[in-house]
Amino acid sequence: MPEATAISGVGSVTSAVRPRLTVEEVAQVAKLAARDREVRLHEAQHMAAAGSLAVGGPQFTYQTGPDGKLYAVGGEVKLSVASGQTPEETISRAAQMRAAATAPADPSGQDLAVAAQAAAMETQARQAQIKDSQTGTHVSSAAHLFRRMATA
Repeated sequence: MPEATAISGVGSVTSAVRPRLTVEEVAQVAKLAARDREVRLHEAQHMAAAGSLAVGGPQFTYQTGPDGKLYAVGGEVKLSVASGQTPEETISRAAQMRAAATAPADPSGQDLAVAAQAAAMETQARQAQIKDSQTGTHVSSAAHLFRRMATA
């Protein structure tokens, strides 16, 4: 009859009747549990900085460990990348988007790509803001982007 083992980790089952894990499997569970904590913290940092730009909650990719539990090994937080109604609003949204993308201490390549996209969005909005101040008009940054795309 299999022994009951208690290996801590992520999952709703706190104990189950399972065969005893090998030393290698225990090490793998420890590694998966550490990765799970790291992924969840990383995505929580994105969520905290994203505020109203977050579209839903974090989504995780899971791997089943040798103990039968699921461990988060990847994740993402979707952000709204829509322009604001004015250049000022777009600048504010872009700054928040960049802050959310770079919130974790160890941003991923995708995080850095989103931060770069936010920086480009902010630059375009600042250019629209300068143009508006020179012409005395106040047209939304989305309209500026649309006009630029239509004339390209």
